[in-house]
Amino acid sequence: MLQAIRSTRAGGHVGYVGVAHEVTLPGMELFFSGVHLHGGPAPVRRFLPDLLERIRNGQINPGRVFDLELPLDRAAEGYRAIRTPGDQGAAPPVAGHRAGVR
Repeated sequence: MLQAIRSTRAGGHVGYVGVAHEVTLPGMELFFSGVHLHGGPAPVRRFLPDLLERIRNGQINPGRVFDLELPLDRAAEGYRAIRTPGDQGAAPPVAGHRAGVR
């Protein structure tokens, strides 16, 4: 979390999903950084029944997260690939990361 906050310029936003455990944030540093921190718990119960049904029907494959690996200088191509029809909304591909590894 601190890496994300310290990597964000003043006025920028850091978003997170879930409830942080054993994370401490230096309040004064966060205040004077000018970074906006937004997040909260994931509404798992709201989406879980639909997701399980889609998995059972074969509509989605939860094990497939990354299906493309590109060098950093082709990052724009990776973001375009995310928006192509048939994707599952996967996270941006990052060189050096294997399927399912973040």
